[in-house]
Amino acid sequence: MKKSIVTLLLVCLTMGSWAIERPKQGFGFQISWAQPILRINVPEKLDPIDAAFVDSSKMVIKMKGFKVGVVYDATYIAGFGSTIGLNYTFGVYTSKWKSLPNSVYGYPLYRQRFLYHQLELFVDWQYKFEIAKETYLMLYTGPTLQCGVDFDLHIDKKDFYDDVTRQSSYDYYQSSDDPDKLLKRINVTWGVGAGFQYKRYFLRGGYDFGLMNPYKNSDFNGEDKHTRGRLDQWNIRLGVYLWYHE
Repeated sequence: MKKSIVTLLLVCLTMGSWAIERPKQGFGFQISWAQPILRINVPEKLDPIDAAFVDSSKMVIKMKGFKVGVVYDATYIAGFGSTIGLNYTFGVYTSKWKSLPNSVYGYPLYRQRFLYHQLELFVDWQYKFEIAKETYLMLYTGPTLQCGVDFDLHIDKKDFYDDVTRQSSYDYYQSSDDPDKLLKRINVTWGVGAGFQYKRYFLRGGYDFGLMNPYKNSDFNGEDKHTRGRLDQWNIRLGVYLWYHE
């Protein structure tokens, strides 16, 4: 399955590169709001600290962040074309202070903080509808190859007798404290979205659906229950073409 997904992505990138010799090309940069979302299907038994932050059998970590990158755009057959680019994405999520169910007087309190860094190589197949001179509406879809750089969980602890926080950390890519929670660095998504372009400026927004289970091990906490996650992402991108050829 993973080989088929990667092969499809490489084919799309290769086909997208054919647009280099076509007219209406542009090269520029983009900056955007992004919301990486880690969806986790977990069994009933959880670590006590994790359980304090989970309300059901599905845990969703919605991070807020941004992305920056460079893009190459080409239109080559009556409005049909592609956009190829490279992005860096950052995400962060900080929970509220919570206590464990068996805590005395509501203490100690715990707080989770996730920090996420990622590189993305994407290709969007698109169709532009010209609604006025040099003004377009567009629809797009296509794959993204993601490479996780760093994904850390920091847990803060606050005791009753003082306000000092004691922090422990966990690296989802290489920590050996809990191997069942380790994630793969490589992920593939498929995105859909729409956008608007006026001359050299563009605005795009869409959603990327994760196609791979990011977990290295499906046996969560030794319970012999299949664990599956999905790494999705919302994004709204604003950009400008520094060079544009009609």
